[in-house]
Amino acid sequence: MLRIHFTPEDLTRVTVARGPDFLWEITNSVQTLQRSDGERVFGAWRRWVRPRLPESRLLLSPLLPAYGYSPDFLTPTSGDRSTLQAAVDTLLGTERPRLRAELARLARSRRLPGWTRALAEGDKETLGRLGEALHAYQAEALVPHWHQVRADIDADRARRMESLMDGGTEALLAGLGPGVRWRPPVLEVDYPVDQQLRLRGRGLLLQPSFFCWPAPTTLADAELSPVLVHPIRHTPDWASSPAGRRDHDSLGQLVGRTRAALLRATRTGCSTVEAARLLQVTHPAVSQHANVLRAAGLITTVRTAGRAVHLATAEGRALLAAENRGRREPM
Repeated sequence: MLRIHFTPEDLTRVTVARGPDFLWEITNSVQTLQRSDGERVFGAWRRWVRPRLPESRLLLSPLLPAYGYSPDFLTPTSGDRSTLQAAVDTLLGTERPRLRAELARLARSRRLPGWTRALAEGDKETLGRLGEALHAYQAEALVPHWHQVRADIDADRARRMESLMDGGTEALLAGLGPGVRWRPPVLEVDYPVDQQLRLRGRGLLLQPSFFCWPAPTTLADAELSPVLVHPIRHTPDWASSPAGRRDHDSLGQLVGRTRAALLRATRTGCSTVEAARLLQVTHPAVSQHANVLRAAGLITTVRTAGRAVHLATAEGRALLAAENRGRREPM
């Protein structure tokens, strides 16, 4: 059982994430991929993705076992996480003592491959390989479905905000699912181990996750920024035919498939480098498509730390919301 202890101040500091967290989706999906439960929701995706998995899975699976402890540094709660590249950079900046401690804890429950010793020492080459593995896995396993991930998480966020508006924070907490119970001032969550999380005025981030299954999860270290990652409702048969979904890509027919994919990626921010990886095009091609979307008022571009980050405008988000509504309408 996980028990999250609230103070009155914490009840005013509960927030709902604005979109998917790149690293939580990667870590949760790697774990879900190694299990057999949730066949109705994830069975088609597992069968589709397994033959396509890059070698990156060989690095990620030992760090993310199907059950039990996994290191918190793989899902940072601080630093810039607005894009996959920024989130990976934050992860790769983890201090050596924390790498050692968390990998040592993981090693107490399972045998780790030899290369993890170099990772625990902060070896730059090994950290670089881990970063590349995260990017490769995202591109092969998640990017073809990313618009669905965003759409279903957007829908979940809308339901959470409706609960908040209708019944306040307590209604929001009480509606997180059948395995979650609000017994003031404690939120009880069905959990494989006994764990206490005392918020102490820090508040709580509710992070909806497409691949979190079957119950909510949180970080093992209670001193890190508090987060509760929880499952969401899924569009039926979401993974049954990725190719078929592209055939009905009305937004792609309107603005072009590459520009449509770029616009979807900018919903929560996307750098030029990351977009090139996700769309498998050159950096100049991303810049060219971004220029067209920017001229149409669908995205804006800001520069931060020497990097161009593209963000959907209100008009761009409205177009994406219309696309999502259209996907959910019966054919």
